[in-house]
Amino acid sequence: MRIAVINGSPKGKNSITLQTSIYLSKKFTEHEFRILNAAQLIKLLEKDFSRAEEILEWAEIVVFSYPVYTFLAPYGMHKFIELLKASGIDLSGKWATQISTSKHFYDITAAAYIEDNIADLGMRYVNGLLADMDDLLTERGREEAVGFFKYLVSMVESGVEDRIVRHRSGGTHTPKLATIPTEAKPGCEKDIVIITDGDQTDTSLGRMIARFQANIGYKTRIVDISKLGLLGGCIGCFACAVSSKCVYPDGFDSYLRESIQTADAIVYAFSIKDHSMGPLFKMYDDRNFCNGHRTVTVGMPIGYLISGDYSEEDNLRTVVEARASVGHNFLAGVATDEDDPDGTVDALCARISYAFSEGYVPPQSFYGVGGLKIFRDLIYEMRGMMRADHKFYKKNGFYDFPQKKWARSYMMYLVGFLLGNEKLRRKIKGKMNEGMLMPYVKLFRREFGEDKKQK
Repeated sequence: MRIAVINGSPKGKNSITLQTSIYLSKKFTEHEFRILNAAQLIKLLEKDFSRAEEILEWAEIVVFSYPVYTFLAPYGMHKFIELLKASGIDLSGKWATQISTSKHFYDITAAAYIEDNIADLGMRYVNGLLADMDDLLTERGREEAVGFFKYLVSMVESGVEDRIVRHRSGGTHTPKLATIPTEAKPGCEKDIVIITDGDQTDTSLGRMIARFQANIGYKTRIVDISKLGLLGGCIGCFACAVSSKCVYPDGFDSYLRESIQTADAIVYAFSIKDHSMGPLFKMYDDRNFCNGHRTVTVGMPIGYLISGDYSEEDNLRTVVEARASVGHNFLAGVATDEDDPDGTVDALCARISYAFSEGYVPPQSFYGVGGLKIFRDLIYEMRGMMRADHKFYKKNGFYDFPQKKWARSYMMYLVGFLLGNEKLRRKIKGKMNEGMLMPYVKLFRREFGEDKKQK
């Protein structure tokens, strides 16, 4: 079969993710592989997409290969998909799959993003390989890669897709326009940054931004990503892991720390493009890696102003919620122009105001706790290189390894011993809940002075 590998890594031929495709090409020589280093060549492809068009038309199977960057595929892959759709190339009926590598931090949302766009292109999909970045160096990882490829070939030969149906409106988004108040509330001494990706003056999104600014009652300022002079997306060089300074000489790392992260709240404003926030926003997100894996805005309320059919975008909603939980931020709300832009914008204002006045920060959900456990283990293992991350994690008590909780561990051994004895288990039956509730009884007694006998 003719297999085109679209390499979405900015490292081109030096991509770790790409090595899996190279390994498979050497293992299965009866198939013909061609590689397009799309992310590395993205500026050339913007001017002339014919090189990509040639390889895509030649291929029977298209493999989207990429490392996971910030919950999704890297900027280069986002831009390639935008160019691909704009080119008008008909890929309907062709087969597609994906190969990603990461430390499994939200590889599922990155995969869903790719799958959604494959569906837009009318391609036939086979579930991809979501691997650890070191898997290919292990025997088990190589076996899984080979198993994936055999499965891919078998499904293509038998004509069986792995399509997951996502329910969408299918129509063109028709925004409801927000009403801009004629008088703005006086601005109090708080600093709210609104980050957007272009001049939104005459757009539905622009009207939501204007209403938010008029109704929030705090000082706001707009940061237009398109005017920051970003020289490119993150290239994954890890230079910032030691120095905390980005290799790009465009000054973004200093601007991020001094002008954006110093704010009291951040509101992201964008229009949905290709099931995401669009390439320019993705470039901004990826460049935030100059912070490494450090959750430097803990406790800050964040919000979103989004134009598009947000309710139809399950995966994008997951990304929005997960980003807030991983950063331990209060997600103050997502205002959209789908149905009631006035009401959703005003609700966002009310929640941010409450967060300011009460200091409200909810606990992290599974999205945040699970994600940080992955980073915790990664940073500890790589602490010799990721020095800034290691210092931050150590200072903030993120190294909460279970083996350090000796007292609880010994207690659980005792409980396990008691439950393992049938006679003792019968005796303590019914007492377990009482024992588990005892700390709460003590809490209520201490906090509210409740009588010892009170239930």
